[in-house]
Amino acid sequence: MTTCYTSIFLLVSFSLVAIALAGNFNQDFDITWGDGRGKILNNGQLLTLSLDKTSGSGFQSRNEYLYGKIDMQLKLVPGNSAGTVTAYYLSSQGPTHDEIDFEFLGNLSGDPYTLHTNVFTQGKGNREMQFKLWFDPTKDFHTYSILWNPRHVIFMVDSIPLRDYKNLESKGISFPKNQPMRIYSSLWNADDWATRGGLIKTDWSQAPFTASYRNFNANACVWSSGSTNCPAMKTNVAGDNWFNQELDSTSQERMRWVQRNYMIYNYCADAKRFPQGLPRECSLA
Repeated sequence: MTTCYTSIFLLVSFSLVAIALAGNFNQDFDITWGDGRGKILNNGQLLTLSLDKTSGSGFQSRNEYLYGKIDMQLKLVPGNSAGTVTAYYLSSQGPTHDEIDFEFLGNLSGDPYTLHTNVFTQGKGNREMQFKLWFDPTKDFHTYSILWNPRHVIFMVDSIPLRDYKNLESKGISFPKNQPMRIYSSLWNADDWATRGGLIKTDWSQAPFTASYRNFNANACVWSSGSTNCPAMKTNVAGDNWFNQELDSTSQERMRWVQRNYMIYNYCADAKRFPQGLPRECSLA
């Protein structure tokens, strides 16, 4: 419905322990569960996850990242996907973990998916925003991106921003900045809550359910041996701009368009959920 946008930002370079770029699933990921339901195909260019009544499946990246622009193309479970969840996210470990979430909540045939987003900092989430998409995410591959730099966490679909979680530490709001995170993805059954609050259950006669992944790219700082180094320095190298990237006026207008037309839940508008007052970032962002 709209085309990818082009923005001009400061271009920066990094002295990195390592830079991860366009990847190969065989080299960059491990299938961690599912007893054969996750598969890497086409010489590492395609990965599929499947779910049946016995089990789902999942994978994780071999690298940990501390800041980066992470892109993955996904084609979601087609048809009657009610009760299923395809999760694609960055996360650290432990009770005070940081996490940046995409979750795709399945639905009955013909009804749109719900795209659920969340940001956890120091173990605390409750920052959900949900969207319907302006296309059918089961018909073709689309690019889902997380831009994470010292000032922003920006969620994007086909380069169109959905939300921008800003660094407001100066106002006492926590921000994910110290914990390296891996990329995780899983396909699993959540019919107790995923579709219409759990009213619609998984139809196992439609199994196996399959989601597909391709064209992984991480322009990112890789955590290695307990450290990473990403000092920003001016450069003319294209593609290195993510570390200082912000949304320009065109991108902000595209985000407002998405939120105006396709956002179905915003924690910052849910006063009933927060009777003691909305989270502070809601009035500051």
